Amino acid sequence: MSEPSGSSAAGGPGGAGGVGGDLINLCDSCRHQQIVRNTRGSVFSLCRRSRSEPERFPRYPRLPVLRCEGYEPVTEPEADPGR
Repeated sequence: MSEPSGSSAAGGPGGAGGVGGDLINLCDSCRHQQIVRNTRGSVFSLCRRSRSEPERFPRYPRLPVLRCEGYEPVTEPEADPGR
């Protein structure tokens, strides 16, 4: 049986499958995601876009997120060509 949407999942950065488990989840590669862990060990995906536009973006979106108007991929800093 699959895990219900909106619940936390083991994983996170460095874990197997990220916050959303093995499913494809846009949040795991979005620059607006913030991983939140509570004292009981649960892991949640907070959308920082919800701070400026709460009517458009839920604070803790139901996972997996497959489409999002606010999605912006994380960009890796470019390597210093002088090295």
